Amino acid sequence: MIPRHADEAKQLFELESRFAKRDPFPADPGRDTEAKMVEFLRVTRNMPHKPLVIAHHTSRSATGLGVYGQDLPHEFRNGNDAAPDVYVGFECAPGHQAGPLNGSARGGYGNHPTYGGYDQATARVGGLWDALLGEGRRWWITAISDSHVHWTRGGSDFWPGEYSKTYVLARQEYHDIMDGLRHGRIFVTTGDLITRLDVTASGQGRAAGAGETITVSRRDRTDVDVEIRFRPPAGTNANGDRPQVRRVDLIVGRVTGPSADRDADTNPTTAVVARFGPRDWRQQGAQYVIRHTLRDVGADSYLRVRGTSTDEAEPLADGLESPWSDLWFYSNPVFVRVR
Repeated sequence: MIPRHADEAKQLFELESRFAKRDPFPADPGRDTEAKMVEFLRVTRNMPHKPLVIAHHTSRSATGLGVYGQDLPHEFRNGNDAAPDVYVGFECAPGHQAGPLNGSARGGYGNHPTYGGYDQATARVGGLWDALLGEGRRWWITAISDSHVHWTRGGSDFWPGEYSKTYVLARQEYHDIMDGLRHGRIFVTTGDLITRLDVTASGQGRAAGAGETITVSRRDRTDVDVEIRFRPPAGTNANGDRPQVRRVDLIVGRVTGPSADRDADTNPTTAVVARFGPRDWRQQGAQYVIRHTLRDVGADSYLRVRGTSTDEAEPLADGLESPWSDLWFYSNPVFVRVR
């Protein structure tokens, strides 16, 4: 994604001319390498108008859970190391979510399925996303809503925004939207399960939201109060349903620093520390509010939130069930630094 500025087209032309694998004729195999990708990222990090790079179809070529194909964990690490404020994340919910409505795989994941419509890298608690967050990486998730052929015309897609949405906390202007994406002020949802989500961590007079960091002193009581606010849609979604959140999960993991294994795809410290149902939240106007305290947070950590319309404790591997009956939302993390 190229920022909006006077030379936007010129910047895009320069990058595609130098790095796009389909640009040269005859074809140049050297363009289709990880080394070329890292070179590209090193160039972009020094540009006055930094673009954004978000990996898509994260595990679509994977052949099993934790058995990766074209995209390997070390590639995300290498790219993020090369340009941490350019290469900032991967998609969590792929396009082609309507596949089951025409008898094909959800998300186009024909080798190994999605889980609740989400890529395994995001859906597995303690999986690849958590491994990257556990290194302290500011690595964000976004949902994709690309549309090639609508399912009513024989394809596997919804219209853009019909099913998957990425919400960014920003003013209605190009610069601030890009800034929100770059710094993780994002939540994602499918099927309009919710239309607003605010996750706040507070303690010792400080507070932080998604994409931000709260610092607490170990000399004082290191309890961290978590507030989760979500808002359901005011009307029906594109399927004519009024989806309801049946459960919200609070997920916490430790930040332990860089892994010695560049292909590590697990964070064993990550777990669901609390589950909330309708009896655990209270209504405030159009929103619902959950409050929870993390006691004695003694080490660098992060917390994130997910919710679902289902009764599944963990998202199950997808088959041909209707995507409208299997809805989830995910926040990006809030980091806790203990000093």
